[in-house]
Amino acid sequence: MVVLFFILVYPFIYLFSFNEDHFKYLNKFRKINASLSSLCSGIYFKYHYKTKLDWRRTYVVCANHTSHLDIFALTTMMKNNFFFLGKEELLKNPLTARYFKTVDIPINRDSKIASYKAFKKTGERLQKGMSLIIFPEGKIGDEYPPVLHSFKNGPFRLAIENKVAILPVTIVNNWEKMWDDGKVYGSKPGISHICIHEPIDTIGYKLEEDELLRDQVYDVINSAINYKL
Repeated sequence: MVVLFFILVYPFIYLFSFNEDHFKYLNKFRKINASLSSLCSGIYFKYHYKTKLDWRRTYVVCANHTSHLDIFALTTMMKNNFFFLGKEELLKNPLTARYFKTVDIPINRDSKIASYKAFKKTGERLQKGMSLIIFPEGKIGDEYPPVLHSFKNGPFRLAIENKVAILPVTIVNNWEKMWDDGKVYGSKPGISHICIHEPIDTIGYKLEEDELLRDQVYDVINSAINYKL
C-alpha cells in the first residue's frame, strides 16, 4: 500500500520539491500518502489530545520510536508545515530519498561537522515557521517489547536556541501493529493510539539547561507509554 500510493502521489511530490516555498504542498501529498496507505492496510490512527493545540505555532515534535508506522502517525497528525530530521541512511531508501533531499534534513551523527551543518539548517527552518519532527532516542531499540531509551540533547538545544515550544508525543502501541520494519514479527491491522501532550514552552530556559528540558520531556512521554486505551 505504501509503494502503491507513493507512486500515485510521486508526480506531485516531485513537482513541489524544488522550491522551499512549495514544501507545504509537498507535505499535503505526503499526508495523503500516509493516510491512504495506512487506512488501506487496516491501520487507523487515533489521537488523544491532552489540550487543544494552536497549529499556528511552530513546534519541535518529540516522540518515542518503535515502528516505521511512527512516521506515518506523525505525518498524519501534523496540521502545519513540517519536516523530519533523520539518519543519513534514509537518503538511500527510495521511499524517503526524495524527502531527505528536499524538505527533510539528513544527519550523520558520526561527523561533528555534518551534524553541525544539519542542526544549523534545522534552526533556519524553525525560524521560518516550519515545525520539526524528531525521534530523540535516535533509533529503534532491539528490545521486544520495546523500552524507552535515553534522549539525545540536540533537539532540546535547538528548541531553546530558537525559542520554540516542545510538543511531546507518546506513540502508545504502533509496535503491536508492526514492530520496527515488521520483518521479525510481521504486521496486523488495528487502531494505533497516539497521546499528544501539552506543549512545553522553552522561553526562559538557558542553553545550559538543555538536559533539564530533555529529562522533563522524557518523563512526559514515558508517563503515557502504558496509556489506558
